[in-house]
Amino acid sequence: MTKRAILTSALPYANGEIHLGHVASTYLPADVTARHLRQRGVEAYYVCATDDYGTPILIQSEREGKTPAEYVAGWNTRDAEDFESLGMRFDAFSSTSSEACGEFVRGVYERLREAGHIYEKEVVQPYCARDAMFLPDRYVHGTCPHCGADDQYSDLCESCGKVPDRILGPKCAICGETPENRTTTHHFFALSHFAGRLREWLEGADGMQMDVRRYVLGWIAQGLSDWDITRDITWGVRIPGDEGRVFYGWFDNHLAYISATLGMLDGRGIDAKGFWNSADIYHFIGKDIVYHHYLFLPAVRMGLGGEFKLPDRMPVRGHLTLAGKKISKSRGHYISIRDFLSRYPADYLRFYLLLVTPYSQDDLNFDWDDFALRINKELVGNIGNFVNRALSFAHRSFDGHVPAPGPESGEDAAARGRIGALAGEVGALVDEGHLDRALKGILAFSAHFNQYFQHCEPWKGGDGAATCVHLSANAVRSLAIALCAFVPSSAQRMWEQLGEAGSVEAQPWEAASEVRIGAGHAIGRPSALFARVDEGEIAGLKESLGGASG
Repeated sequence: MTKRAILTSALPYANGEIHLGHVASTYLPADVTARHLRQRGVEAYYVCATDDYGTPILIQSEREGKTPAEYVAGWNTRDAEDFESLGMRFDAFSSTSSEACGEFVRGVYERLREAGHIYEKEVVQPYCARDAMFLPDRYVHGTCPHCGADDQYSDLCESCGKVPDRILGPKCAICGETPENRTTTHHFFALSHFAGRLREWLEGADGMQMDVRRYVLGWIAQGLSDWDITRDITWGVRIPGDEGRVFYGWFDNHLAYISATLGMLDGRGIDAKGFWNSADIYHFIGKDIVYHHYLFLPAVRMGLGGEFKLPDRMPVRGHLTLAGKKISKSRGHYISIRDFLSRYPADYLRFYLLLVTPYSQDDLNFDWDDFALRINKELVGNIGNFVNRALSFAHRSFDGHVPAPGPESGEDAAARGRIGALAGEVGALVDEGHLDRALKGILAFSAHFNQYFQHCEPWKGGDGAATCVHLSANAVRSLAIALCAFVPSSAQRMWEQLGEAGSVEAQPWEAASEVRIGAGHAIGRPSALFARVDEGEIAGLKESLGGASG
């Protein structure tokens, strides 16, 4: 681990609400990792942007009587608000339609062209005579030539994750007609130039998941097709020397990772390129865009002659499904963050999604019944119960102060040992990307102290009561520090009830394993941190926000 880090998440498309599927796979894992790195003393920046270009935006903005720029600006603001409501903290939240991003993209294109990695050739493209337009990727549906899945977009098969060379049985997504083929001239990025370098990079990329590396290496072995980076539409970054056409969104959107970061760092008076090239680079993505990020993204950076460091880690997680089907904004099958947070606190959603989302490409189903069970059993019954009983007992029985410890029993020594081991055990899991396991480790720590408090029975006033309360108060402090990356608002309330000053986020990670609260420390006024989820409400939510049970 270096002392610098840049983290990004796959860009949300500026054409609809942020939903649970986005959050589970990319944004929450990145936010938790960034917060944890800062606790570890790393100068970490979390950067994102909205993906603003493409025909869907062009068409929808026209339907709403807005210019495309007005339309995406509204969604950029809305997305930023929704992320903030979930406790997400970006150091920069930009947009691909920003002037800075456009200039950067055009400059990258010219550099790649000068280096011989861009060429032009005539291609046959689907053209809808009824709609009088060339059809970009998302407006041609058909059968994937690789796996045979039906109703797939022509730029990405959601079933196998590959980019089809030519979709089978194409239909216009606007009118349903079969498009005709017409000739046009497009610009191509020579991805095939980089097959050997991509193979060498992936074989040594120890920070990447082994299973992802394995099948991307398989794609390289099968042969890489050069990448058509032209689209015959009017909304996008104009191609230098061919201003009537624009870049394919997947050419410009990953470059926004760099342009947004450079702009943010420059604005802070930091040597932006120097910081980028000396930092650990993380790109958090879902499994449906592995091809773009593990092949296109590094190849473009390679084509720039090493000016910008390649990623060190690209964590890939599976899809969150709803009612057994993939969440899809374009297909209207999702639960929006705004709707969810109108009913429950942000930390409830953060806690649940982080607990059930593994660091793997396995999909999981959002389940309302399981949500209620986990919140009531773990957040309320485990963490909330321990914190409240420990602090309330100290408040009642020791006049609101932490007592001095006495001689330690074997149980006391074991409790002190659990505090001493927490930072190392949980921190290692976070560093490895296993946020679900890390959170389960924190829950096991809290469960241990619930049992410890119950076993010591300090309410009976025995010789060990003061030691039990002393160590339990310190365990609450450890919990607040360990949890602040996962459930920041709740961790801060825990910190304040403990009577600690300032922000819990200012504490170094290693402090989670320190016994720092001494005798006489005044605690705050304890109150319930969490409220139970009313299981009677769940049936109604299944109907109003998606029947996601089972």
